[in-house]
Order: sequence, then structure tokens, then C-alpha cells
Amino acid sequence: MNFQFYVEKLFGSDEFQSFIKENADAHPVGGFFVIDRENMKNPDNKSHLDYFAPSIKKMFSFQMGDGIKMVPVESFGDKAPEKVGVNYDFDFEEIEDLIRAEMKDQGIDKKLQKILLSLQSLEGKGFLVGTVFTSSMGILKVTVDLEEMKVVDFESKSFFDMIKTVAKGKS
Repeated sequence: MNFQFYVEKLFGSDEFQSFIKENADAHPVGGFFVIDRENMKNPDNKSHLDYFAPSIKKMFSFQMGDGIKMVPVESFGDKAPEKVGVNYDFDFEEIEDLIRAEMKDQGIDKKLQKILLSLQSLEGKGFLVGTVFTSSMGILKVTVDLEEMKVVDFESKSFFDMIKTVAKGKS
């Protein structure tokens, strides 16, 4: 699925149009996407785009499924979230291909199960920050630079590494 598909779906919804009429100063601040590769027959995919309305100092997440559902975000921290662009033209399969290529380069031969991606902006530059669950209880931390369409940070861990860290901290 293409990112612009979700943007157009949001912009075309009555829910979003009503929100923008009431909050003309609102701007996008992030997104969250879940890509389920384990349950191909009945995938648990999710997509949200988040907007911040400075005039009322509130953030809202627009959940996209069969329709659009606006959900207020309870807390977003002390500082207003940074504006993020929505003009990126990437396909989520392209992002998966980047992750798989990096896995191959790092000698990781595991199957992707679930990909969690967060659209974020840092100093005006767009990134997808991801946590990827793989077979054999593996976890990948990935950051993709959206302007250059390349992986700029990649770390592989296993669930057991995390258990060891937590157990070590308790002693």
C-alpha cells in the first residue's frame, strides 16, 4: 500500500474535513502503521495519522480502517510535536524491501512477522522509525530516512537479550 493512499483517504473523509474546518491551524505531526506479515489470511494491519491543533493545544489521531475515526490523544509530552510532511510518495512494500536488504547485508536470515512504523520528523526531516518482529523471537530497530529512502540506523536484538537485560537490572 502506498502512503499517499492513506493521506488521500484521510483528506477525503467527512470526519477530517469537519476537524480541519474547526481547527484550521492543525498540522500533521506523525503517523503509525502496523503491517502484519504473519497472518496473511486475516492481517492485523493498522494505520493512523496524527494532527496537532496549536490553538487548542490538543493532538488527535485519525484511525483508518473501514472508515475514519478521530481519537483524542491524552498526552503528547510537554512540548508541541514537530510538524511532519505528508507529501512522501513511498510504498510500504518498498520499506519492507529496504529492511530485508539490510537484514541480508547483516547476515540475518529470519522471516518478517510484524512491522511497526512511526512517521516522525526530526529537525524538519522525515523518518520512519520502526520496530520489526521476526521469526525466532528476533527484534529489529530500524530508522529509514524518507528523503534519501535508505536505512540510516539498524539494530538486531532477540527477545532473550531483552530478558537478560531486565533480569540483570533486578539483581
